[in-house]
Amino acid sequence: MTIQEKAAAMKLDSPQMAAAPTEIRNNALLEIKAALLANRKAIFDANAQDLEQAQQNNIPEAVVKRLKFTEQKLLDVTNGLENLTALADQVHQVQFIRELDEGLTLVRESCPIGVIGVIFEARPDALVQIASLCIKSGNCAILKGGSETMHTNKVLFDLIYHAAVQSGLPENCLFQAELREEISALLSCHESVDLIIPRGSNAFVQYIMNNTKIPVMGHADGICHIYVDKDFDVEKAIPVILDAKTQYTAACNAVETLLIHKDALDILMPRLNEALKAHQIELRATHEIAAQYECVPASEEDFATEYLDLILSAKTVETIEEAVHHINRYGSHHTDCIITQDKAAAEYFMNMVDSAGVYQNCSTRFADGFRYGFGAEVGISTGKIHARGPVGIEGLLTYKYKLFGNGQIVADYASGKKAFHFKNLK
Repeated sequence: MTIQEKAAAMKLDSPQMAAAPTEIRNNALLEIKAALLANRKAIFDANAQDLEQAQQNNIPEAVVKRLKFTEQKLLDVTNGLENLTALADQVHQVQFIRELDEGLTLVRESCPIGVIGVIFEARPDALVQIASLCIKSGNCAILKGGSETMHTNKVLFDLIYHAAVQSGLPENCLFQAELREEISALLSCHESVDLIIPRGSNAFVQYIMNNTKIPVMGHADGICHIYVDKDFDVEKAIPVILDAKTQYTAACNAVETLLIHKDALDILMPRLNEALKAHQIELRATHEIAAQYECVPASEEDFATEYLDLILSAKTVETIEEAVHHINRYGSHHTDCIITQDKAAAEYFMNMVDSAGVYQNCSTRFADGFRYGFGAEVGISTGKIHARGPVGIEGLLTYKYKLFGNGQIVADYASGKKAFHFKNLK
């Protein structure tokens, strides 16, 4: 069966998937958790194959970090499955009820999007998160992971799919695309696939957007900033900056650029410089910083680069307005943070920075669906239509209108025989 034929079959099954009771969807998640834990050796053996292949192919270290599936990552994804089952069901929830006229009632109700195609990077844990969120939200999903995790993804998907179907979900609830050429085939399925979510490089996301008629939701680069304001607490600043850079360097929410108010420079940099050296972080800075500290001169290109590595670009600014301007110009509208004790400065920053996440005095690494209490995420959206920031269950839902009548016709209202009276009942 071609991917086009499979997508068409999934489209026909998507109403059945959407109608699956909460109990069946939650039970499927618990069965998936049990299957993953019971087959951990097979998962780790497959991952070892992928890691060995990555070494032979000289895959970049940042990619290797993502594709490595450890005991801790298994624990994280299985805990995520447990958390998802505990979340209230958001499918088929009534959003409002409006009486248009006596005996004519309009209801808006949440519902799944339908068939979602997700093309994601070499991260086995992403496959588990994406599949589980689609199940919880009642969506069918076509999953295409990075080729670097081919063996791990195959084992994970088979375990997830069989547990889902055995729990009572429809046969066409999930499908794994394994070949690179299937991406182009997937992008042609505009009559069957309702949404594409790409996760990867800027060039890759742009390719997806330019080669499909299917709506696309996602983000490209993760150029995140931390701005240290003049009124700041250095005891908070140092740990936040280090966590944002080093806790998981290869993540899209790791900080890439540090902006420092000129009045904060002499307090921050002596201690930060030592901390950066201790963590082997390469500093690329403008001349005001380079004049006092050993570092690599920063170029214009550095401020537009997502390093995904132990590299941090830095620049001094005269004002908070200059910091905001820099972020809005060079950032990717992902996640940006201000370190300040000044409430007015924090409010200005949060209102004026045009990003999906704006933080005060905490690490950018918090930009994550699991840490937001969503259970997991299918990705981060930096757009402004439908969903923004970490995309959990709510971002995978839309709504439909249901109108309940008793023989009413529009002609009566157009002629003036009858009139609407619009009364909100919920």
